[in-house]
Amino acid sequence: MMKYNAVIQSVSEKSIAQEIGLEQGDTLCAINDEPISDILVYRFLIAEQELSLEILKKNGEMDYVVVEKDAFEDLGITFQNPLIEKARSCSNQCIFCFIDQLPKGMRQTLYFKDDDSRLSFLQGNYVTLTNMSEDDINRLIRFRVSPINISIHTTDADLRIQMLGNKKAGNILATMQKLAAHRIQMNGQIVLCRDVNDGQHLHKTLDDLNKLYPYLNSISVVPIGLTKHRAHLKQMLPYDEASAREVVIQVEAWQQQFLTEHGTRFVYLADEFYLMAQMPLPPYEAYEDFPQIENGVGLIACMQQEFDDWLAPFTVTSITKREVTLATGVSAYPFMQGLVNRLQQIFIGLTVHVVPIQNDFFGHGVTVSGLVTGQDLISQLQDTIKGKILYIPSVMLRSDGDIFLDDVTLAQVEQALGVQVITISNDGAEFIEKIVAIT
Repeated sequence: MMKYNAVIQSVSEKSIAQEIGLEQGDTLCAINDEPISDILVYRFLIAEQELSLEILKKNGEMDYVVVEKDAFEDLGITFQNPLIEKARSCSNQCIFCFIDQLPKGMRQTLYFKDDDSRLSFLQGNYVTLTNMSEDDINRLIRFRVSPINISIHTTDADLRIQMLGNKKAGNILATMQKLAAHRIQMNGQIVLCRDVNDGQHLHKTLDDLNKLYPYLNSISVVPIGLTKHRAHLKQMLPYDEASAREVVIQVEAWQQQFLTEHGTRFVYLADEFYLMAQMPLPPYEAYEDFPQIENGVGLIACMQQEFDDWLAPFTVTSITKREVTLATGVSAYPFMQGLVNRLQQIFIGLTVHVVPIQNDFFGHGVTVSGLVTGQDLISQLQDTIKGKILYIPSVMLRSDGDIFLDDVTLAQVEQALGVQVITISNDGAEFIEKIVAIT
């Protein structure tokens, strides 16, 4: 007996699915005689205007319904498993994998490595394509899955095999050339490892990828993240000021070439490189339409612009005396302190204490705010908070709940520190409104 996995979780009000009587617990077996094996098949098939649905009702009966609708109009259903089929796990042993650098004893879900092209399409995840066969690639082309976000790292076949620890990793350039030939849109990511894939290797990689424009829309270059839990892994050098400066100079030269050739910078550096190099970040306009902001590219410039725009109409004004504390990662501390200094100059009566949190949990080489844990907040802020409110960047918490990476909850931090904890997203206007308490 065939197993069907497209079990319906919910049906939207006033949707096509509701009109034809679909219910929670029903299973969508096939559309136009093609089995619904995963979410890509479903998304591809519902683009048609006339659909023949085969439905296994929750009472065990089979039902057949013909639907006429607008092209690309959704049926209005969600599935118990958003992918319908189980997620594909990673088959690589990357020398830079952050998950391999996690300490033992964390929640099990943190140790799962996904490498699923469907998650790339649905959620923007980056995938290596190493666990995909030629048939899988052809399927992406047939279903017009676009864009695909690809973890490239290098176009040198032997080096990529070495970096990913996978003998199937060497054909990345040929695969991307095939996708480009079929006009599949892509974005790329390069995790840069010092003395491994930088320097001349990065030069070759960018030269190769240049030929894929415009089907390769953008590339981000981000530094390797190294925790203190690497005893069993290949030893890697962190970037320092001098080596980070070399990367910035190299990539900015490529940006100028791409601007001349294509009218776009095409490749973008993560904010971390500029912070490590102690070099000024590019202006807001240099990030164009911010195609790689989810990779930490342009976050500071975006927040700065929003901050400046919101603050522009204000002149010096007195407010009710207000004292609060703001915790942030070490690398973002100078930027946050700069924003706070300007607020305190404009709003007389406001006092904000900015505290950089050292990452004792992962190691002091990890300086980004998004990896600060609840226990580090508690240990470093105990009995030192000024005021009754502690502000933290929202990236310290999981997107699906009020919990830090170390499973400490927001409520536990509040209880331990005896203050209210309020999160602030990477938004300059929200930053001002919350810090100054403007309603």
